[in-house]
Amino acid sequence: MLTTLTTNNAYAWQAKKMADGLTLPWGVTYINESTLLITERGGAIKQLNLKTGQHQTLFQVPNVSAKGQGGLLDIAKSPFAENAVYFTYSKDINGQGATTLASAKYENGKLNHWQDILVTQSRSDTGRHFGSRITFDNNSVYFSIGDRGVRDNGQNTQTHAGSILRLTPPGQVPSDNPFLNNNKVRNEIWSYGHRNPQGLFFDSQTNQLWSIEHGPRGGDEINLIKKGANYGWPITSHGKEYWGPISVGEAKEKQGIESPVKVYVPSIAPGSLVLYRGDKFPELNGKLLAGALKLMHINVVTLNQAGEAVDEQRLLGDLNERIRDIETSPAGDIYFVTDSGNLYQLTR
Repeated sequence: MLTTLTTNNAYAWQAKKMADGLTLPWGVTYINESTLLITERGGAIKQLNLKTGQHQTLFQVPNVSAKGQGGLLDIAKSPFAENAVYFTYSKDINGQGATTLASAKYENGKLNHWQDILVTQSRSDTGRHFGSRITFDNNSVYFSIGDRGVRDNGQNTQTHAGSILRLTPPGQVPSDNPFLNNNKVRNEIWSYGHRNPQGLFFDSQTNQLWSIEHGPRGGDEINLIKKGANYGWPITSHGKEYWGPISVGEAKEKQGIESPVKVYVPSIAPGSLVLYRGDKFPELNGKLLAGALKLMHINVVTLNQAGEAVDEQRLLGDLNERIRDIETSPAGDIYFVTDSGNLYQLTR
């Protein structure tokens, strides 16, 4: 099915439906030119044939706490080891979910050798704000964790909640992590002060790490992530309290806290983030693409040479789909999944 949609800048974009019938898909990774692996929040890992649109369950992850916003979350093919795939999920520990990084081997159409790499210290009594996306630089793995619905966790560096973590591919703490041997901060933490970062992308061309996170009522943020930096939650926020028009935190910005590159008021409810590098869509090259859940579109942000957000476009708003995850293939194709269980390819 080909659906033609028009953006406000007169570009005609198309969303080509490639598959349907998925159940709350959350993460997508590209295996080869005809195969995607897709996570479903309930715990199933699906293999999908792009040529036929058919999909099948490869593996059911045990001990998934699929409650509230938790469940089987992101998936990312490893750039370090052949056939290795990373996952994040909320692991059920005594009825509470802890955001966990795991890995498995994908070989000959089968998924084997599942193992947890890091079960984080992030449990709470809430079903909110698990994060979580995975990305890679040249020699390490990053993944994000939300504050788990407990605001103080954003500044509590004795917990992994409200942080972006960095590990070696096997799951050890890298020797150049910013808080190594600091007994006041967990060694895996790369940055902290995050509310619920559900988009994370490392751009190898610029060696920059980008994230996008949910604010409260207003105040979603795009952040350029720096080593050891504090991103302010809940001390700083551009959002309002859910119960009234009262600002959250002490201020919108504060000395010693990294300010966001872009703020969304009202919230778009971001679900993912990529920085597009490819020739198939030259007008998107070097731009950030975020899937929007609440406002249901692909949000395109133009950056200048200084890394400042200077323009914004909203694509596929007429599709009326909560866009959960966006994936770019090595060939420059763009696929995205929606909460309704559809997989689309972006075309022109």
